[in-house]
Amino acid sequence: MSQGKVFLLPMILHEEGWEALPTDIVKWIGQCDAFFVEEEKTARRFFKKLWKEMVIDNYSWYPIHKVEAEQIKAFKDLLKQGKNIGIISEAGCAGIADPGQLLVAAAQEMGVAVKPYTGPSSILLSLMASGMNGNLFQFHGYLPIDITERKKKIQALEADTIQRNCTQLFIETPYRNNQLLETILSTCKPQTKLCIGVDITGPTESIVTATMADWKSKLPELHKKLVIFLIGT
Repeated sequence: MSQGKVFLLPMILHEEGWEALPTDIVKWIGQCDAFFVEEEKTARRFFKKLWKEMVIDNYSWYPIHKVEAEQIKAFKDLLKQGKNIGIISEAGCAGIADPGQLLVAAAQEMGVAVKPYTGPSSILLSLMASGMNGNLFQFHGYLPIDITERKKKIQALEADTIQRNCTQLFIETPYRNNQLLETILSTCKPQTKLCIGVDITGPTESIVTATMADWKSKLPELHKKLVIFLIGT
């Protein structure tokens, strides 16, 4: 029996961001036998809205909020049985800033075909719209929570930006966005640029780049919004 394939399936970033999805997504979903998803409830609702005729319970579902040995074993066993697996990320683009990358690594070790289909990634979309260096960039995920360590990290990122013209991207839990912004503005040099991407792919989308000095004069309200921050030159 031949091994199954892995399909990296796109997901919406914003509940109203359907236009950002590729048109062939239903065809790709239909080729899968099982799904490994970051949030099963969200993924089921997402699929049903895309494909009303889909019988959700005909498929096997596995959570991947935290990938553990048991999940990797189930993943490998399905592939050995010739089952095709779809991976869905809450980050929009599976395998990018996503725990599903560990499953993809397991598939690569098995020599299984991996079919990546791009979805809306806030990392790429904000970088594209920022006007910052897209040839050299780094995504850091979440910065340290401790305020002293956080400031040290931001200073190090800014220094790297100045030295190498490297764009730095990072995110925060939505209810701590305003506090992170305050720390960035109080830590960085006035001429350093900051891009703030808010509700990307949604109707209230905003991706704006300005200097730290300019942002201080027009502080945005970011509480409980989906935000990505970029520091650049």
